[in-house]
Amino acid sequence: MRQVALLFAAGLAVATASVVSAPAASADAGRVITVAGDLQSELGCPADWQPSCPQSELAPIGPTTYGAQFTLPAGSYEFKLTVNGSWDENYGADGTPNGANIALVIGGPATLDFGYDDVTHRVSIAPTDLPGAATPADAALARDSLRQPLTREQFYFVMTDRFANADPTNDRGGYSGGPLVTGYDPTHKGFYHGGDLQGLISKLDYIKGLGTTAIWLTPSFVNKPVQGPPGQQTAGYHGYWITDFTHIDPHLGSNQDMKNLITAAHAKGMKVFFDIITNHTADVIDYAQHEYSYRNKTDYPYKDANGTPFDDRDYVNQPFPPMNADSFPYTPVFDNPGDATAKTPAWLNDVTLYHNRGDSTYAGESATYGDFSGLDDLFTERPEVLHGMEDIYRAWVDLGIDGFRIDTAKHVNTEFWQQFSPAMLDEAHSIGTSKFFMFGEVFDADPAFQSIYSTTAKLPATLDFGFQQNAVAVANGGATTYLSKLYAGDDYYTDTDSNAYDLPTFLGNHDMGRIGRFVNGSLSRDEFAHALMYTLRGQPVVYYGDEQGFIGDGGDQDARQDMFASSVASYNDDPMIGGPTGAMDRYNRKGTLYRYIRALSDLRKAQPALADGAQTTRFASDSAGIFAVSRVDRSAQREYLVVANNATTAKAASFDTFTPNAPFNSIFGGAGVTFSNGAGQVNVTIPPLTVRVF
Repeated sequence: MRQVALLFAAGLAVATASVVSAPAASADAGRVITVAGDLQSELGCPADWQPSCPQSELAPIGPTTYGAQFTLPAGSYEFKLTVNGSWDENYGADGTPNGANIALVIGGPATLDFGYDDVTHRVSIAPTDLPGAATPADAALARDSLRQPLTREQFYFVMTDRFANADPTNDRGGYSGGPLVTGYDPTHKGFYHGGDLQGLISKLDYIKGLGTTAIWLTPSFVNKPVQGPPGQQTAGYHGYWITDFTHIDPHLGSNQDMKNLITAAHAKGMKVFFDIITNHTADVIDYAQHEYSYRNKTDYPYKDANGTPFDDRDYVNQPFPPMNADSFPYTPVFDNPGDATAKTPAWLNDVTLYHNRGDSTYAGESATYGDFSGLDDLFTERPEVLHGMEDIYRAWVDLGIDGFRIDTAKHVNTEFWQQFSPAMLDEAHSIGTSKFFMFGEVFDADPAFQSIYSTTAKLPATLDFGFQQNAVAVANGGATTYLSKLYAGDDYYTDTDSNAYDLPTFLGNHDMGRIGRFVNGSLSRDEFAHALMYTLRGQPVVYYGDEQGFIGDGGDQDARQDMFASSVASYNDDPMIGGPTGAMDRYNRKGTLYRYIRALSDLRKAQPALADGAQTTRFASDSAGIFAVSRVDRSAQREYLVVANNATTAKAASFDTFTPNAPFNSIFGGAGVTFSNGAGQVNVTIPPLTVRVF
């Protein structure tokens, strides 16, 4: 279920859903609306989850509205609204057809008025018999409805091929020949190097020792081993050129190896997240015209099989008019004999299920319709693609995975996510995985834009590119108002089932480069950036190797170094933060950055307010200096202060707190104590490049 807004009063906690949907018939058209869920047996139905039961029907009360009054005992329930006694038409959370279950939590026996609007599909629930005003005891029943089940994770993002090689027999992925066939060349930064799932399993204690609670893997499915024009070929070691979505790439291991990794990680208290792709596949389809510049929909509309132009937007997630290879701006063809059946599942080999408009310019219409760097761009507006992707990833949910990071999310139409996200959550819940979590890659630092994908598009969260940009700027001595302005935009993320506290935060990655490079190899600024990430709102992500002081020469291939002794010359001559240069294994658990990040992890786990306690900005400077926030642990009724100074000299500041006449003892970043006065104001002096927690 996707938990939504909660109402609290006199022992009652009720979940209601904010919904959107399509028009339907009016109440006087004879439609029968039934509340179907695990509360039906309490209402006198012979069994739960019955789409037809008179005892849980809602009666027509207006042209498009229905209602009924039900009495229920205390408990936690889930339900949907069914139409005409069948599951063929049903509405769940957010009014989504076949959507996630709606949650209902009751702290005590209650009589409730249920209301339903058959146009908006909005369901409302109101208590009729509250025993009086709210009391302090009712606070124990209050829960924060805006959070996803996972808001306290500490992620470790790892590129499997570059992490640890425990099985050299799979280095060539079962292919025979040279690097241009097998994709394996450990001396080339753009080819497979040999890391595998067995290697990850062998290093789980190292990963856990950093404080990790969730491992995020680069895509693990079968990739096209090598692609690119002659002389510019590279390999699919990174996982983003998928041909078979149903099997693990043999360079990395097998499906059983993935099961073993999940089991082993779970045994050590860590979750496993897949990096998944729905936007594109490997580059298998060519165009007969051998031209690739983007062709827009105005000048080159889609055509049906009879040559009649149509707008695909009129058919999103509905049956499309029949199409053939001549329906597109470019004519899709296969240059190589085996390409016509190169992809799995087989439906991916249908060329009419791709946009076929040429290369994206990453702006305007082409951002969702263009080929991503030449990769075959799926026609995600088509229901065949939506349901095909749902089937693919349901199977991986069933394997026991804990969640997904979704690649190129902003290059897929919103309607796709509105269906796909609830479907994945439903599948997880159906097999008993109650804490399944997903976050999308929306490569944009603007909260107003990013938040569209966790509100309108219904993804649980997105990667916080805004934090990355502004935290790096502050770590390098920029105005601390960069952060205060970022957090002023947090309200954009708030809706009925998520907010900014869900967002995974990060400092660098496999595309843009490493934090070590962004701070020019400075240990103190690297530590400062990590301290910001671990003490401010969001879920921190450490990019593998950052804990060993990797810097790199740039982004993409230059930020994908080997953790094992490398054979790549450009990796081995890289300077390191706090460690020696050269070819050697990089699993040192006593290194400066490893120990510092572990200390931050321990702090965050010991003080839950630093993970998801409410955050209030207290002070920011329009130049290098102090940035301060309050973090509040509601259950312990305790306020913490996170005070950062990014200047190269000590800085002082005065600001308000919630807690008057109280000592604030430093628990991280140095010793000391500061006292609030009767008005709750404190005066602090913070050493240079220090994040201190009181």
